[in-house]
Amino acid sequence: MPDLSHHSRQLRDLADLLESQNSHPEYPNDPHPDTHEILTGRHINRGQLNYAVPDALQLQRRIRRYNADSGIPHGGIVALALDTYLRAKGYPPHLTQPETTAP
Repeated sequence: MPDLSHHSRQLRDLADLLESQNSHPEYPNDPHPDTHEILTGRHINRGQLNYAVPDALQLQRRIRRYNADSGIPHGGIVALALDTYLRAKGYPPHLTQPETTAP
């Protein structure tokens, strides 16, 4: 009989990963806790994201309106939306934990 322990370990790891990505299954559009923590951090590096999008979707107007209602900066809105979408499609970020130094 073939040894399937490697496959069962991979399935357990995959199940753990999926469970960690979907911390609020009843609210699938809520930001992931890691994303929320990053966006609320005081000093985060930011990079420019520049893509042409269809004008018919009125994304700039909608982002401005959401910003006015929520107070979330435009870049934060885009980051939350894209992160939520990409996580849902199975593309989570590979986040590294900050190194801590012992006292």
